[in-house]
Amino acid sequence: MTTVTGQSETIVILDFGSQYAQLIARRVREKNVYSILAHPDVTADELKKYNPKGLIFTGGPSSVYDDNAPQVRPEILEMGIPILGICYGMQMAGKAFGAEISPTDSREFGRATLTINTPNVLLKNIPTETSVWMSHGDQLKDPGGNFVALASTSTCPFAAVHHRTKPFYGVQFHPEVTHTPHGGSIFENFIYDICGCKGLWKMDALIDSTINDIRAKVGDDEQVICGLSGGVDSAVVAALLQKAIGDRLHCIFVDNGCLRLNEVQMVENTFRDHFKINLTTVHGADEFLGKLAGVTDPQEKRKIIGHTFIDSFKAAASEIKNAKFLAQGTLYPDVIESGHSLAGQAANIKLHHNVGGLPEQLGFELIEPLRDLFKDEVRRVGELLGLPEDIVWRHPFPGPGLAVRCLGEVTKPRLDILRKADNILLEEITANGLYRKTAQTFAVLLPVQSVGVMGDGRTYENVAAIRSVDTSDFMTADWSRIPYDVLATISNRIINEVRGINRVTYDISSKPPATIEWE
Repeated sequence: MTTVTGQSETIVILDFGSQYAQLIARRVREKNVYSILAHPDVTADELKKYNPKGLIFTGGPSSVYDDNAPQVRPEILEMGIPILGICYGMQMAGKAFGAEISPTDSREFGRATLTINTPNVLLKNIPTETSVWMSHGDQLKDPGGNFVALASTSTCPFAAVHHRTKPFYGVQFHPEVTHTPHGGSIFENFIYDICGCKGLWKMDALIDSTINDIRAKVGDDEQVICGLSGGVDSAVVAALLQKAIGDRLHCIFVDNGCLRLNEVQMVENTFRDHFKINLTTVHGADEFLGKLAGVTDPQEKRKIIGHTFIDSFKAAASEIKNAKFLAQGTLYPDVIESGHSLAGQAANIKLHHNVGGLPEQLGFELIEPLRDLFKDEVRRVGELLGLPEDIVWRHPFPGPGLAVRCLGEVTKPRLDILRKADNILLEEITANGLYRKTAQTFAVLLPVQSVGVMGDGRTYENVAAIRSVDTSDFMTADWSRIPYDVLATISNRIINEVRGINRVTYDISSKPPATIEWE
């Protein structure tokens, strides 16, 4: 969104390989304080550019005694900025401050009862005994005279500590996960009482500053192109740009033939008719499906759709005169995972097309007004901009669309079957008040046929799977406990109303070990 270098309130999170690093960043932002992730090898001078009010050291899979264990630069520990060390972050800093770290008798994983022994501002407003979530193989054994023990568990005498002379606090447990019920209070105490933050990270103010930034960058006569997908991210980008530059915004929506039921009409009605945005729809279903003919490998499907999308988008963009900028719905997790952030290349998990080569291929400058935001923050922006609820709270949809939910070969007849089944599923989930309670719900058409009986006749038709998950961050997810009677209605409607399906299954796999999408 806006450039945040040097803003008055920033908490910098040094990521030592934690699976919860982004969750920590979101927990800080929930307290209305801006946060960013950084590589542990970041220099003190780089940190000073962000004028941080505090630092958080995350957990991680390493032992402090591993040969290649990540370390913070010593000068960062001497900056005088308040630091909260979590799990490995506590051990690493504790060792640097002279404490002895040693392996536990057995790795601790799961809930433990925390007893607060010494009152301290970090643990303010927390019950004397409370549940916390542990996940560690090492722990602080001997504080070496530099630390005050604040809290303990039956197996961890130094479960929370404070350095006697420096503004360093450490917890051996994980306050960022929901399994630590008072973890939010620990973050609040650290952010407000220890770091002195006031909570200046407000979405309405960010909208105003972002609109001003867009106007300053675009100028008075250049045109901006935005690719619409039907999802909340691109919709919020389009709404922001329209407020900033009005009819100099041109949106392109590519129908790849793998969209949900009535998706094209919904996008056109919302953006062309309601918001009066310049919208070009590329009707490319025949071209996409032609190239997908006979293809069953999921990665090959993605490549074909990605390359064909670029060709279609380029052709449509070439018709827009004086277009200098391309706007994209890149979010902060995309930036982190693509290695294009202060978190560095060590965080490079996967490449995203929306931070990749499309702008260079088209010769455009890039505008990414959401690149500082997480998904929940984007939804809040969408609400403040007046976007319809069914767009703001729409469940995530994969870039290749139904092509990766139509297992096996992708054909128009199979997609039509899947579209109808998926629409029935969403109708029933919505009618029973479950849509906002689930994070992602969809149907999958399997490359399997099964025997059934309808009337007096034998059938041999397709199997559909229902997938619904609950998650706050999409890094981990559990299957949704949809009531049996709702599942029964969904199954009955799909089998009765969708010709070509005679069996419905429900996917009860968690992530991990499964992924949310099937392909």
